[in-house]
Amino acid sequence: MGTGQLYVQAAKRLGVHPIVLSADPARYNYLATENIDAIRVDTDDLDALIRECSRLRETYDIAGITGLPNPGEAVYATAAKLCRHFGLPGPNPASIDQCCDKFTQRQLLEGAGVPVPAYRMATNAAEVERAAAEIGLPVILKPAAGNGSTGVRLCRDAEELAEHTVYLLGGTYQWQTSPRILVEEFAQGPYFLADIMGNTIIEIGAGNFGPPPHFVYREYTYPASLTDDQRTRITDVSLSCLGALDLNWGPTNIEFRWTERGPVVIEVNPRLAGSPDPQLIQLACGVDLITEHIKLVIGDECDLRKRHSQTASARFLVPDRAGTLDRIDGADQAAGVPGVAEVTWYTKPPTPIIMKGDCRDCIGHVIAASPTPTQTSAILQRAVDSITWSITPFPTIDE
Repeated sequence: MGTGQLYVQAAKRLGVHPIVLSADPARYNYLATENIDAIRVDTDDLDALIRECSRLRETYDIAGITGLPNPGEAVYATAAKLCRHFGLPGPNPASIDQCCDKFTQRQLLEGAGVPVPAYRMATNAAEVERAAAEIGLPVILKPAAGNGSTGVRLCRDAEELAEHTVYLLGGTYQWQTSPRILVEEFAQGPYFLADIMGNTIIEIGAGNFGPPPHFVYREYTYPASLTDDQRTRITDVSLSCLGALDLNWGPTNIEFRWTERGPVVIEVNPRLAGSPDPQLIQLACGVDLITEHIKLVIGDECDLRKRHSQTASARFLVPDRAGTLDRIDGADQAAGVPGVAEVTWYTKPPTPIIMKGDCRDCIGHVIAASPTPTQTSAILQRAVDSITWSITPFPTIDE
């Protein structure tokens, strides 16, 4: 989604030489574009990473180590362990690890009095059914570990509950660990996201999603339109989350739903939010979170002062059906609309589009910024309206 390229560009601007460690460097086109050294290594194997970093230290002075947001919390947890091993600045690995387990995270937040949805843990279909009955439909079913809304679904009735349980436990969903499902109350209300560095709330954004039962991003806006009371309450709950989870170093983003009882925490992510959130925050208030994160990683002081105030929004481009993406038209016209800051594609034609019901359904985004929410919305709509694409349905097999 473009975050990796932003990180290596920011690193180079700060005068450090980025080297990317990846299980599959060929996946990342920006490595060649930016002329970046890449090393193939199993990033799930901590010992292999330690060996590789030790080898690099024979040639280089390693200034810092971090992981990128888009692969998720597990990468940050590994990077934190590497930092601890090599005596480099970084977060507490234990704090990151306990956030990676959404059930443990829920328990710690609830124990600290932080408002969270009602929840249960389940490892089989009978436990899922019992938990849903105790909480009451509709419920959210989600893997206890993961990111990007993969495997997350709203189950509105017994049929949807059974269907998604089969999907999660029947061999289709790819578990990284033994199957553990979080069954949660559906916290209904507007969605907000607090972006934090250390103990400082940088900005609060608002977002919305495509139609249920999935949670596919549609649009994000910074700053969110909030009353003073809403902003204070979200800030207070955010700081309570940091205390409950022992998160006091580096980036965190916290997702909320504003319900009848106020802000309810959906998830605390001990990492920078993925693209396009960093770009939106920089456009909205002038804080470059990626650069400031790298400064922390290499032991420099970061500067979180806001430099201006405007409204920045991103619209995600999401196909409405599966098939082969044959062409994209109008991208240049969209980029040329005054006020458009970025038009980014995550994939290029021709490529197969398989609807997953999560962040992988997005094929690109458009970002716009201006002094007012109304103007930004109009710019964004004009840009998106100029973009079209063609998808040819996959051939069907005649019976």
